[in-house]
Amino acid sequence: MLEQERSCLDIAQQLQAVESAVANAKKILVHDHIDHCLEHAVRDRIQSADDTIREFKAITKYL
Repeated sequence: MLEQERSCLDIAQQLQAVESAVANAKKILVHDHIDHCLEHAVRDRIQSADDTIREFKAITKYL
């Protein structure tokens, strides 16, 4: 877009669209990981409830 000498507004809009797409992909990935980890922890009881909650809180900071 820079090489095509597009307007600053066009470039800013495209950057915002890319940021939004990355943020949405990250949210989906984190939600999927939370689902998987919590399901695994509850099903197999591989760790204490406190550890599971601690892990959940740690990963939610990435949302």
